[in-house]
Amino acid sequence: MRYFMYLEFDGSSYSGWQIQPHSPSVQQRLEEALSLFLRENVSVTGAGRTDAGVHASEMVAHFDLETPQECAWMRNKVNGILPPDIAVHRIVPVKPDAHARFDALSRTYRYYVSLRKTAFHRGYSWFLPNEPDFELMNRAAELLLHTVDFTSFSKLHTDTRTNDCRVTEAVWEPLPDGRRVFTITADRFLRNMVRAIVGTLMEVGRHRLTADGFREIIESRDRCRAGDSAPAQGLFLHKIVYPDNLFLL
Repeated sequence: MRYFMYLEFDGSSYSGWQIQPHSPSVQQRLEEALSLFLRENVSVTGAGRTDAGVHASEMVAHFDLETPQECAWMRNKVNGILPPDIAVHRIVPVKPDAHARFDALSRTYRYYVSLRKTAFHRGYSWFLPNEPDFELMNRAAELLLHTVDFTSFSKLHTDTRTNDCRVTEAVWEPLPDGRRVFTITADRFLRNMVRAIVGTLMEVGRHRLTADGFREIIESRDRCRAGDSAPAQGLFLHKIVYPDNLFLL
């Protein structure tokens, strides 16, 4: 039986989602917890790979069991074993060939920035002592909706077959607590893509780069021309959407 697991995690203490040889990962903690109470080796496949220090308010992963188990019972058991910075929201049965990564229709990331120093958001947003021009940043972000090749915002030397992505949302908005959030939705994302986009948009907001200059960076397909990646702690994987027909309940 195959299951989808929906979870959240604080990535501050982890090397990212994927298992690493000598540092803790979210995937490792999940596999250890599931294997412990189910008394069988359980492998977990995530919807994607988050970098070190990146968080998720919704990550999805799938795993297989030889003997079907009650979902609420598994959720409660795994939450009792996991550390406090990882929490499973729900576990649901899916079709045998359902895949957490390849069947996702869209993924949404959110990047948070704080415009004032705060003791409580420092691990979950990028503090900007000077407010950038968000209106100009939004004009530049609109160009992403008409872009196909995102090579300029991809980590170099990855094993992807294509750098084509379809972005359907890219906008900066204010939050009630005074912070700003950049929301971006696409069918797929490249390694380091969101942080590279945010870092380059920040160059626009600081008037070091024009919207036309942002367009030229996109068209150059050259990561070296884009801005530095934004810090990891402001980035959250926010939502993943799947076809309804994958689920058995």
